[in-house]
Amino acid sequence: MLNITVKITYVLIGSTLGVLFLPSLFDFFSITEPWLTNGYAAALIGAIIFYLLSLFLAEPTVNFIRWMEERLLKAPVADLLFGTLGLIIGLLVAFLLSFAVDAIQLPVLKDILPVILTILFGYLGFQVGFQKREELLHMFSRAGSERKKAEEEAAVLPSEATQKILDTSVIIDGRIADISATGFLEGELIIPQFVLTELQHIADSSDSLKRTKGRRGLDVLRRIQEERKTGAVITDEDFDDVPEVDMKLVRLAKKNGGVVVTNDFNLNKVCELHHVPVLNINDLANAVKPVVIPGEEMRVTVIKEGKEANQGVAYLDDGTMIVIENGKNQIGKQITVSVTSVLQTSAGRMIFAKPDLKLKN
Repeated sequence: MLNITVKITYVLIGSTLGVLFLPSLFDFFSITEPWLTNGYAAALIGAIIFYLLSLFLAEPTVNFIRWMEERLLKAPVADLLFGTLGLIIGLLVAFLLSFAVDAIQLPVLKDILPVILTILFGYLGFQVGFQKREELLHMFSRAGSERKKAEEEAAVLPSEATQKILDTSVIIDGRIADISATGFLEGELIIPQFVLTELQHIADSSDSLKRTKGRRGLDVLRRIQEERKTGAVITDEDFDDVPEVDMKLVRLAKKNGGVVVTNDFNLNKVCELHHVPVLNINDLANAVKPVVIPGEEMRVTVIKEGKEANQGVAYLDDGTMIVIENGKNQIGKQITVSVTSVLQTSAGRMIFAKPDLKLKN
């Protein structure tokens, strides 16, 4: 099939060249026969000549085409892409220069020079694009990394994000309703449908503790809807290719430019790894707790025995645990303790203290 196509192409080229050049050739040799000087005869003669040539040139042409096809298929896509881009740029340059060539009054140069320029600049463009592909790739990749860095630097801060996406844990916790009521949580509160579905499953659980937590979460959402001016928006947007709720929250925040609101320590870390803004309710609670420094004294009631020997445990009004050294024998008593150290993380805060022997308890 390719052989026949090549022969037909030769015949068409011969017909075209016959129409273009044979009449001038006949005039040069003073041939005036009418049957030779008309265009149809010239086209037929040219077609016959090139058909005879195709009998000898068709097979080498087919072999050359197949060799080129094999080389192109084996060549890397980047080489072909940049070579083609260079070829296009070279042809555009040759096309623009051809306008300057039109101003030349010499007939021969005016006809031949555009062809030479097209071949020359097309070849040079292809070679430059092909040979400089590594430098061009490096330049594009560097520009892309700089643009990505600029986008990250211009990323919306958590406090500026308009969408606050709530996860299941923060809804069950309940403190989000109180924070929302104070007006400190700006923007639009978003409850994804997959979070609401998980909350409903918890509320329908056979475990009484889980069932209580789930129902409390639903009550919290109803309270937010009633007390918050903008309410809370339930979105049906989902990601069926992601089974985990946490990753769905990350994907949703990335897509909409929102911020995840949670008190789940692990989800907090996942968001940080994916460069997704996150607000942790525990961090907020720790931030507003009274500052306690080593050496400070306080009155507490020892509630229970600690994990280590002779330790006692007490709690502040905000729920902060106080581990009291040698406080086991003081269970049920209100004593004065002196703070020795404070351990504070996203998971909470713990105060270590010892009984103040200077003061009478």
